[in-house]
Amino acid sequence: MSLPRALIIGGSLGGLFIANLLHRQGWDVEVYEQSSAPLAGRGAGIITHPDLFAALARIGVPVDDSIGVDIEGRVAFDRSGAVLGTLPVRQCLTTWGRLHTLLLAAFPEQRYHLAHACLSVEQTACNVTAHFANGATARGDLLIGADGIRSMIRNQCAPATLPEYAGYIAWRGLAAETGLTPQTHRDLFPKFAFSLAPHEHMLGYPVAGFGNSTRAGERSFNFVWYRPTPAERELPQLCTDIHGHRHDMAIPPPLIRPAVLKAMREAAHEQLSPQFAEVVAKTRQPFFQAIFDLESPQMVHDRIALLGDAAFVARPHCGMGVSKAAGDAMALADLLQDSDNDVTAALPRYSTARVRFGKSVVAHARMLGAYLQGCAGSEHLHTPKAVMRDIAVTREF
Repeated sequence: MSLPRALIIGGSLGGLFIANLLHRQGWDVEVYEQSSAPLAGRGAGIITHPDLFAALARIGVPVDDSIGVDIEGRVAFDRSGAVLGTLPVRQCLTTWGRLHTLLLAAFPEQRYHLAHACLSVEQTACNVTAHFANGATARGDLLIGADGIRSMIRNQCAPATLPEYAGYIAWRGLAAETGLTPQTHRDLFPKFAFSLAPHEHMLGYPVAGFGNSTRAGERSFNFVWYRPTPAERELPQLCTDIHGHRHDMAIPPPLIRPAVLKAMREAAHEQLSPQFAEVVAKTRQPFFQAIFDLESPQMVHDRIALLGDAAFVARPHCGMGVSKAAGDAMALADLLQDSDNDVTAALPRYSTARVRFGKSVVAHARMLGAYLQGCAGSEHLHTPKAVMRDIAVTREF
């Protein structure tokens, strides 16, 4: 009897979580990534939670000191750089690039296909077929859309389910620890730090360096700076590149105009603590991402399942994006195993369980981001005590 066959559309972290889990359960798995070049994470830091470590353990990825940087606690600075408060929350912080390297190495190389942009899918009662821009086709018993917030799979199955702009962006970047002054290094390492400004919110933490090393002296400091940015006016200007081309809600970092970067660094000097202003000044290639909410009313369409950001996108304040994808992958793998790989029996149960979870995460992230949208009555969420207690901490949903 032939092995059950899964087609994974999307070769980022969510796709690799489910690909590795199903491969280890005896499935015939193929991953299709639209990019023609190996993926790069642009230095994005990742908050770890139990589901992330549980998925890595099930896949067989060793979790040791090289997985990330251990944080001893949290600290909040005022505009002058003085400490407003501390909180002893221990965490491990890693990077997108580190996780992708580990997950890709665990999966058979010949089953991971670049330059396969999926154009359409079609289903019968017994199988599902993917059609790619390069002329290739693939058929399987199950297709998993793990192709992110702009998911083609979701757009075909549920075209009315669209991301909703939250009204603010996040500037992000990495600064090498060796480039920081001794005082700033002492204040920021190894801590999860915050600097608050009116209707803005900066946080940062140490992660593996540009060579993926977590050793002292070889790490980087990752920052995320939330700034209100009206969609009608300022966002189109930010998304206009050095050639005058307008991008949709995002822009490749090398194409960000120098004037935009100069204004951002000047604002950091004016509004943030000196420690964070220095980090921003010494970041080689800052980039920004527009912040969205996305909620799917269902995560299953016959033999197609959505996973990770293809189904739900919560604002990053929870720090749950990657862990949520890992949880989706484990839930789907478990339900398929429990049903003896009966796709039609397992998928509805998967949708019910993970839609409930996704909605809870999105609702909590909206609450944490309410102040950045100027929502009345949300000022209590923007205090040093509140952000240190609530932002990117593990909780039950």
